[in-house]
Amino acid sequence: MTPRLSRALPGTPAAPPVRIVHLGVGSFHRAHQAWFTAHADDAASWGIAAFTGRRPDVADALGPQDGLFTLLTRGAEGDAYEVVGSLAEVHPASDHDRLLELLASPEVALVTITVTEVGYLLDADGRFDAGREVVRAEAATLRADPRAAVGTLPARLVSGLLARRAAGAGPLTVLSCDNLPHNGAVTAAVVGGLAGLVDTTLPAWVGANVDFASSVVDRITPATTDDDKRLVERTQGYLDEAPVPTEPFAEWVVSGRFPSGRPRWESAGATLVEDVTPFEQRKLWLLNGAHSLLAYAASARGHATVDEAVADPVCRAWVEQLWDEACRHLTLPAAELDGYRAALLERFANPRVRHRLAQVAADGSSKLRVRVLPVLRAERAAGNVPAGCATALAGWVLHLQGVGAPVTDPGAGPALAAVATNDPRAAVAGVLDVLAPGLGADAPLVDAVAARLSALRP
Repeated sequence: MTPRLSRALPGTPAAPPVRIVHLGVGSFHRAHQAWFTAHADDAASWGIAAFTGRRPDVADALGPQDGLFTLLTRGAEGDAYEVVGSLAEVHPASDHDRLLELLASPEVALVTITVTEVGYLLDADGRFDAGREVVRAEAATLRADPRAAVGTLPARLVSGLLARRAAGAGPLTVLSCDNLPHNGAVTAAVVGGLAGLVDTTLPAWVGANVDFASSVVDRITPATTDDDKRLVERTQGYLDEAPVPTEPFAEWVVSGRFPSGRPRWESAGATLVEDVTPFEQRKLWLLNGAHSLLAYAASARGHATVDEAVADPVCRAWVEQLWDEACRHLTLPAAELDGYRAALLERFANPRVRHRLAQVAADGSSKLRVRVLPVLRAERAAGNVPAGCATALAGWVLHLQGVGAPVTDPGAGPALAAVATNDPRAAVAGVLDVLAPGLGADAPLVDAVAARLSALRP
């Protein structure tokens, strides 16, 4: 019988002591932050206790494996296999008592986050939406009992910080690893907004004791398939219910004070900077923006994966057009942007990664606001009607109307209502207003998106 991957197998790494808590464990976290931590030259001192988001599946798979998983790196020359051991514990989100216990420990120095854009509970203007029913309900829950189980990211953080303050456990860094502009400042605003609703004395303590660090993350990580599991069993000789396929490329740009310390991520290739903004904009507008464009417009042409889409000259031209628009508003040197674009095309074209467009398409109502709208606004301010942005938005309208990749987006309700009309121009204007109130009144933009909608429709 094939043995299950666990720390009992010969040659597997020992579990390091927990000094990091991670919220939102999934394939990307394991291919990125867990990998960087495992490759730091002080990795033996920095274990991660990881908690799931909405579903417990990852904890169910990794628990019997003692947090171990196989990273399956798919390069042009073949596959490379590595057992990553930095996850010392993996818990479902429902294990709230363990979360509070860890955050009350002075040994824990750092909380990292990958919950995607939707988990921050932001409104259409990118601010914490304190009026949401779930926010009001969880604030009331924590006022009544600071240790009560809560489910949203802001409430889990506030609950943990209340426990840390009560224990006198010292300063802490919270590091967002999600694709949000100024993600450290956003996390600070979200936590501060809810903290004030729960306990009026908490925001001052947070301001004095919590460092909200920022980062830019990049590593294409497709969803795991049963074929990946069978491949690992056949080639490595053990069962792994949660291997992670990824590409060879990995980038992490980090800015923060880290008052209680951090792993030496720079020894694993991370870049430490004073300001992540130029790198953040480059990544969001070029890589993520192109991904969203392809997820909607290329899937409408029948493509299923990023590599298929970028091999289509029409789709590739759309991407280049979007990048031309974005690069007019990026501050990094032109030669550096040219090199980044060339590298992206090479990464996108890797046929062994097989990044599904349906995976990329999820949560468009949140993603488009940070991936496409900043470029759109900059172009309109410059007097341009951006055709690349218009193509991405027209693709999303088609997606909402049932063309191409299926809709997987809990925040899509208002946009779905907006496209329920036989008038294409009204549908476009309604969707634009959902993304940014008032944008639907921009007649030249509405005309451009409606024209692209007509051209894209099968």
